[in-house]
Amino acid sequence: MSNRRSFLVSGTATAATLACTGGDSGYAAAVQDVRRPLPVRLQVGGFPLYELVRYATLAPSSHNTQCWIFKLGEGSITILPDMLRRCPAVDPDDHHLYVSLGCAAENLVQDALAVGLHAEVAFQEASGAIQVDLTATRAVQTPLFETIPLRQSTRAEYDGRAVSAGDLRLLEQAGTGQGVRPLLFTSRPQTEAILEYVARGNTLQIGDPAFVAELGSWMRFNAHDALTAGDGLFSAASGNPTLPHWLGSRLMPFFMTAGHENDKYAKQVRSSSGMAVFVSDANDKAHWVEVGRCYERFALQATALGMRNAMLNQPVEVAELRPQFAAYLGIGTRRPDLVVRFGYGVAMLQSLRRPVDAVIQPGRV
Repeated sequence: MSNRRSFLVSGTATAATLACTGGDSGYAAAVQDVRRPLPVRLQVGGFPLYELVRYATLAPSSHNTQCWIFKLGEGSITILPDMLRRCPAVDPDDHHLYVSLGCAAENLVQDALAVGLHAEVAFQEASGAIQVDLTATRAVQTPLFETIPLRQSTRAEYDGRAVSAGDLRLLEQAGTGQGVRPLLFTSRPQTEAILEYVARGNTLQIGDPAFVAELGSWMRFNAHDALTAGDGLFSAASGNPTLPHWLGSRLMPFFMTAGHENDKYAKQVRSSSGMAVFVSDANDKAHWVEVGRCYERFALQATALGMRNAMLNQPVEVAELRPQFAAYLGIGTRRPDLVVRFGYGVAMLQSLRRPVDAVIQPGRV
């Protein structure tokens, strides 16, 4: 999903930058609140489902749009797409939207088990909803559950360390599901070839005014804007300076150029331990949801192993490039769904989420 975009601005401190940093303490407090631990010791019978939803929303989503709606029922939670938060320029067929829903569903599976609920997930083709039925079981706090509030898309350079064969197997196992599997690439020739597709896709996207305008609409250039919206891409979370919105929006077209972005991606890929490409057997919404579930397990497992990850999805987002990328991968007519880099590095500032009340549909299912 395209939540890895950022624009490049000068590192020189300016008065405008300094004027926007005063809200950082409030931002940090908001992050801490939304990512506070799940109270797993509460009795299951009295456990508020909105707490499960809060942890579910810590999943990644394209541009951090948080494109989901939750309906609470008796012993069930239904996840619906929020079509008002779709991104038609970068995601015209809603592929990333349904992947995002799958990520949220997987978080729900993990956090439900932690409080003693087994979550049975079923995709409903007619409505495009994900039905999650909850039944009592023995509570288990898995390593994946424990990393939910820590997981992030770390859009920075890593330290280049290699991943052990055993840990690569754990990542592959976590990312494998029904009709979905990750292809892992760790050799320099392989990652350089994928980087070439990333650069080609990025150049095409930045040359598309609709893509740039859509991305800009989800940029949050300072803490105040990020706190007010509770969504989107906060520039500081990518290591970029904060700016007043009026200035950031005007500077963005000048600094977010194909050349600058491609140079940044080259450094990021070359500092990574490897790349993972998620591939599904069928190009339909049910498999897109499964891709999301598989990727979220992969990301949580990486976090549990002390690794970082971030998406570089340009090769699968640009329709004209996708078949060429699939041919390089040797996957025939199957669709490459996600491109993810992984490795070891320091954590970045974490992103916010909207209040739980904002994503729960009133009434019962």
